[in-house]
Amino acid sequence: METTKKRTGLFWILFLLSVVGFFAVLWSPIGAYCSMVLPFNVTFFAKALDLM
Repeated sequence: METTKKRTGLFWILFLLSVVGFFAVLWSPIGAYCSMVLPFNVTFFAKALDLM
């Protein structure tokens, strides 16, 4: 069986950007909407760890 190396660098960058976006929304006047960013955090983290 052939194994291939998957590139996850893009997903790590997107995960870090989504974490920055989460804290930017959290500390803004519309901080109640910080949960709107959480699906991006979880999805990009799972893809970066190659779980999906």
